[in-house]
Amino acid sequence: MFKHYFETIDNVEIFPIISLSIFFIFFVGLIWWVIRADKNYINKMKSLPMEEDNVTYKNDSKDEKSH
Repeated sequence: MFKHYFETIDNVEIFPIISLSIFFIFFVGLIWWVIRADKNYINKMKSLPMEEDNVTYKNDSKDEKSH
């Protein structure tokens, strides 16, 4: 159906059309996800810490001993 329509347009390649379609599908999916996100999920994400001040890594203690 669309193949015939795209072939009638002069100087239009198929790859830009495919790229535009992929971007459009991604954008619509992102909007759908944002609209469907419930308040509990948003509040859970708000409560996550953004800084890593109190985080200790297991590999850090091993690296210090080996030096």
